Amino acid sequence: MPGEATTLRTAVDRAKLDQLCINTIRCLAMDGVQKAKSGHPGMPMGAAPMAYVLWTRFLKHNPRDPRWPNRDRFVLSAGHGSMLLYSLLHLTGYDLSLEDLKQFRQWESKTPGHPENLLAAGIETTTGPLGQGFGNGVGMAIAQKYLAAHFNRPGHNLVDYRIFAIVSDGDLMEGVASEAASLAGHLGLDNLIYLYDDNHISIEGSTDLAFTEDVGKRFEAYGWFVERISDGNDLEAIERAIQAAQGERGRPSLIAVRTHIAYGAPHAQDTAEAHGAPLGEEEIKLTKQVYGWPPEAHFLVPAEALAQFRKALDQGEEAEGEWQARLAAYRKAFPELAAEWDRFTRGELPPSWKEKIPVFKPADGPLATRQASGKVLNAIAPALPLLIGGSADLAPSTNTYLKGLGDFGKGNYGGRNLHFGVREHGMGSILNGVALSGLLPYGATFLIFSDYARPSIRLAALMEAHSIFVFTHDSILLGEDGPTHQPIEQLPALRAIPNLTFIRPADANETAVAWRVAIERREGPVALALTRQGLPVIDRTKYASAEGLARGAYVLADATGKTPELILIASGSEVAVALEAYEQLSREGIAARVVSLPSWDLFEKQPAAYREEVLPNSVIARLAIEAAAPFGWERYVGLKGAVIGMTRFGASAPYKILAEKFGFTAAHIINKAKELLGR
Repeated sequence: MPGEATTLRTAVDRAKLDQLCINTIRCLAMDGVQKAKSGHPGMPMGAAPMAYVLWTRFLKHNPRDPRWPNRDRFVLSAGHGSMLLYSLLHLTGYDLSLEDLKQFRQWESKTPGHPENLLAAGIETTTGPLGQGFGNGVGMAIAQKYLAAHFNRPGHNLVDYRIFAIVSDGDLMEGVASEAASLAGHLGLDNLIYLYDDNHISIEGSTDLAFTEDVGKRFEAYGWFVERISDGNDLEAIERAIQAAQGERGRPSLIAVRTHIAYGAPHAQDTAEAHGAPLGEEEIKLTKQVYGWPPEAHFLVPAEALAQFRKALDQGEEAEGEWQARLAAYRKAFPELAAEWDRFTRGELPPSWKEKIPVFKPADGPLATRQASGKVLNAIAPALPLLIGGSADLAPSTNTYLKGLGDFGKGNYGGRNLHFGVREHGMGSILNGVALSGLLPYGATFLIFSDYARPSIRLAALMEAHSIFVFTHDSILLGEDGPTHQPIEQLPALRAIPNLTFIRPADANETAVAWRVAIERREGPVALALTRQGLPVIDRTKYASAEGLARGAYVLADATGKTPELILIASGSEVAVALEAYEQLSREGIAARVVSLPSWDLFEKQPAAYREEVLPNSVIARLAIEAAAPFGWERYVGLKGAVIGMTRFGASAPYKILAEKFGFTAAHIINKAKELLGR
């Protein structure tokens, strides 16, 4: 029949075009890695078919408006396969040129070895350390569910996007992915669809060397919908699986696609060598012959393939245009919510929220800074509807529960308290995904367990993600739990992370200012270090205002009418002890100054004149006091100063005993100060 013949020819033509497009991705990946003389060609070659199906048949995005709020998110968790993402971005019309692809892994290029969200439009998150992108996607799914619950109204679905990702064997081996996957299943995040590039190869060889579990059964046990595809080149099977995943309700989806690393390479396919090294010119020529590609052509993009990919431009504009019409109707029906939506999309905070921040009086003490933090959080949360967060199973201890604002979970995605379980690393990666979605997320645990979340904290800083990390039990003075729970090296280690604003407030009012700084900072993460033990609320009628915290350091108390001959510098709970020593030294006629230095990061950003005003070079007798490793304090005390800190692990005992034994008392500070002054 003529009609059947036409249909057959159409199907054949479509199959040829599909294959041309897929091979375009593969060849761009091979050429980019080869030109750079480094990189990972095998993964893009094997995963190209599933990526092609996803990007051309399902992904809702607009390359002309990469920040369209209702776009689907795509995460390449297997970030080593970055040429796959770069190729897709270029081909579909994002601001990433063919020349950018040729500059893969070169100085100041937009195409580094692993995707970086700040360098090119269309890159949703910085991936590379395996498992992090997996967790980021879970955070993005949580954010979407919360935004939908908060903004959507019957007949007005303003937020209905999905989160897609490509994950690898390596991703699924990582503990952070397991933590995030377990929570995603528990929460029933059915807006989450992950394609698993099951190529059976890792750097050392076959994954059978260390990874023989049934991944599908594991994810089914987590509460995920699991689909298995035996042939990674079967485009129709991939399409059907994604359609099935989109139809799932109450479960995230994992589609395990059996692929072949470096597909089509005569000698490199299914080898570990193809994972992380260029194929070589001769192997690339042979592979291109297998694809029916001109062997000598480099960075070739056939016109037919480009036209197919560039359909994304018109499709994206059409999709966003339809959504803009929905937004216009929403504005008329819900003007107040629409105004809030506009603030959200502009990254603006609601008006007057700072008026809710409490002010504490000396009579309110003693008050642990973790308790003050909890009071501040609960005071400001009603005025900040996009502030959500929780704890790694420690909310009663970290004081981070938002009272009366509900628990986020199945049946209540509008709840604002997140329960991460005992999953510090997963919590960190999830927070970053929430932050990248435009919300204000915080996550809490003990400072000692910041080590479990450190890779996510570092990536938050690299991405400039506005994640807020709340760390309580911040020193040996947590007491009886002992050295396993007493942080020593964590303070200098966190201070060493570029672009992380680390703040250790001295009392309740410094804590309140610290929260204001944390909320207002938009260019990266903030970490707060808070005490378990009660602290006096410093009398601000006698000493300087806590507003000085916003500048990182300030003169809290000074010698009256004299030039100081000694500067006591402290952070956190040790500030109160430094003040006690200052009062005694003053009574003895020693002109001393107390500097509260809660944030090195903020202080270093101040003008040199201000830093000199606080810590004048003319005063060489300086004593820093901090119940942590002293590493780094030499920058503030100089060669002739000293540090009272911790050079060993702590001990299990009541905190007042520990303070006495380790020298965090006014008496010890006074003796050390007199020693510096030669008295």
